[in-house]
Amino acid sequence: MSEPLSGRVCLVTGATSGHGRAVAHALARAGADVVLLGRNAERCRDVQREIAAANAGKTPEVLLCDLAVRADVERAASEFLASGRPLHVLVNNAGLVNLKRQETPDGTEMVFAVNYLALYDLTLRLVPRLRECAPARIVNVSSDTHRVARLDLDDLELTRGYSWLKSYGRSKLAIVYFTRELARRLEGSGVTVNAVDPGPVASGIGANNPGLLYSLAAPILKFTFPSPEKSARTAVQLCSDPEFATRTGAYFKFGRERTPKTPDEERVGPALWAESARRTGVDLEPAD
Repeated sequence: MSEPLSGRVCLVTGATSGHGRAVAHALARAGADVVLLGRNAERCRDVQREIAAANAGKTPEVLLCDLAVRADVERAASEFLASGRPLHVLVNNAGLVNLKRQETPDGTEMVFAVNYLALYDLTLRLVPRLRECAPARIVNVSSDTHRVARLDLDDLELTRGYSWLKSYGRSKLAIVYFTRELARRLEGSGVTVNAVDPGPVASGIGANNPGLLYSLAAPILKFTFPSPEKSARTAVQLCSDPEFATRTGAYFKFGRERTPKTPDEERVGPALWAESARRTGVDLEPAD
């Protein structure tokens, strides 16, 4: 059986459930050495054992990180870099939905912080290793909800008029802008950057919102939405398929490239980048 990712190291965030867990399993089956990034040690160990059992004892590594805490993102990235391990594929999958507005310990709106700002922060901290290991790939999990969102650079954290759809859609739109801007800045480096909408996924993304609404919706979503394994196919293709080896700055859904909705991109992309760099203290270092 062919193992297209044999000898390649793939780091997956949000790897303990749903789409991320399915991606991690698929990458391991393709021969990759998988690193599972998650905040819950017990759930990380569960997935670690699952993958080892399914792949003749080939055990993934675990990198604990709470993406809602900026210092923890810096610590996890530094820990990975200090290990000296190569990195060939980074899958930024972690995400959440909040019905009510919440803030992180750093004082940032939670959905924007976890879904986008931590993605920006972690990715740029790991880019030097990806450059060293090129050809390498970055896959950012977005969503078609970005099409109904508007990115207000003066109120990125929705201090006015919060709703779960606005916050989630806005975070996914920011991911698309970032994907395209990073692809431009990494052009010629051998590191590709693409975004993917896995489509509706029967997962537990809203499980952090206890209450009647989620308890009623969860069984319906589980039986009507595609399985995580099916939804993960496009992300896995972007990680491993030679067809996408040089494609960068694109947006995919259901295995096909789609045109994202990124109005005023030449202005908004760099402006969002500058604001992200200001908030995280991290920017793209020039190549050696």
